[in-house]
Amino acid sequence: MTIGRLSEITGVPASAIRYWERHGLLPAPERVSGQRRYPPEAAERITVLRKCQQAGLTLVEIAEFQQEQSRREAMIRAKITEIEQRMVDLDHAHQLLAHALKCSEEDIVRCPKFREQMADWQKVTPAR
Repeated sequence: MTIGRLSEITGVPASAIRYWERHGLLPAPERVSGQRRYPPEAAERITVLRKCQQAGLTLVEIAEFQQEQSRREAMIRAKITEIEQRMVDLDHAHQLLAHALKCSEEDIVRCPKFREQMADWQKVTPAR
C-alpha cells in the first residue's frame, strides 16, 4: 500500500511515518517506481508505535523496545516503575478533585478529611 493509504488507515500523518522510517522505528519499505510500498504489517507496527508513545515512551525508548529481549528488559522495567508511579499520582489527583467537589471548607488545606488524606498519601509515596 502507498504511504497515503497507510496514513489513512492508521490516522498517522505521512510526515510522521517518514520521520519514523528515518529514525529506524519503522523498517524502510520497498519502492515501486520511487514510491514507498508498505506491507499490511506496517499498520500493525504503527499501532504499536502509537501505543508506546501514548504510554509515555520516548523515541529512544521505543527504539530500545524494538531490540532483542535482553537489551530492552531494563528499559521496560524502568518504564513500568515510572508508569506505576504516575498511576499513583493520578489516583491522588482524582481523590483530591473528588474531595474538592464535595468539601465545604473555603480552603481545602484546612479540611480535616483532606489533611488526613494527604497524610495517607505521604505514607504511600515519600516525597521525590
